[in-house]
Amino acid sequence: MTDTVAHARKAGLVTAGAGADLVEARAAAVVERGGLRIGVLSYNCVGPRESWATSRKAGCAYVHVLTHYELDHASPGGPPRIYTFADPDSLEAMADDVARLRAEVDVVLVGLHKGVGHTPAAVAMYESPVARAAVDAGADAVFGHHAHILRGIEVWRGKPIFHGLGNFVTVTHALTPASGGDSAERDAWAAKRKELYGFAPDPDMPFYPFHPESRDTVVATCRFDGSGGLVEAGVVPCRIDDAGRPVPQGPDSPVVGYVRDITTRARLGGRLVRRGDDWLVAGAGTFEETA
Repeated sequence: MTDTVAHARKAGLVTAGAGADLVEARAAAVVERGGLRIGVLSYNCVGPRESWATSRKAGCAYVHVLTHYELDHASPGGPPRIYTFADPDSLEAMADDVARLRAEVDVVLVGLHKGVGHTPAAVAMYESPVARAAVDAGADAVFGHHAHILRGIEVWRGKPIFHGLGNFVTVTHALTPASGGDSAERDAWAAKRKELYGFAPDPDMPFYPFHPESRDTVVATCRFDGSGGLVEAGVVPCRIDDAGRPVPQGPDSPVVGYVRDITTRARLGGRLVRRGDDWLVAGAGTFEETA
């Protein structure tokens, strides 16, 4: 991980969310663009614990999410209800970071590595509370990633929460068994993936071992005024083509309907409104839908 951070910095990138120890991992990336100081914080909400930084070990910043299984009906061995929630101390540490950064920059953005992978529409119980806590502490926008499939959009106190931006530049052969069975582990994962998530990747795209719906994706956009106030937020619909490349679509793209559908199914309440060729998030910033 420290090698990756070093290579990124050598290439001129400013990093957040990982470092040689926990202090460095929790430090913000700060850049100046258009006369605004923009700070970015990033946290891993899904683990594994081995990836977390400590005072003596390199790793990532994190919010510790707990999972509880409760059988709430009279059927021993039946499917439980799953409760997920953030450890209070861990959530408070994230909020402290956000509040501290809020006092130092004009714009605060928070990335959360979160969500249930490869599962359309689903937003786990912990996800909104963690994202909202970031906004309450001073974040101007929250961006989710990890699930390898789009998630819906929420607005909290006038700030956009993109619960999952899906795939973009995501090409790998690591999760796809080669013909002839080159790896028992990859063969086992392919079988388990179908059992858990109900899909098998497109055999014509062995470099893209993800859910078919994950080819619908977006770029999230936010526009700020000269003092750092959020003016509006929106999405640019995109589609992963047969070569695994993200290709921007026009305003009439069916991807917009997909985002609306998964937002509704997750009961997030976000609304996309068309303005010319743009799709904006109603209620985010100062933008409001007009009749």
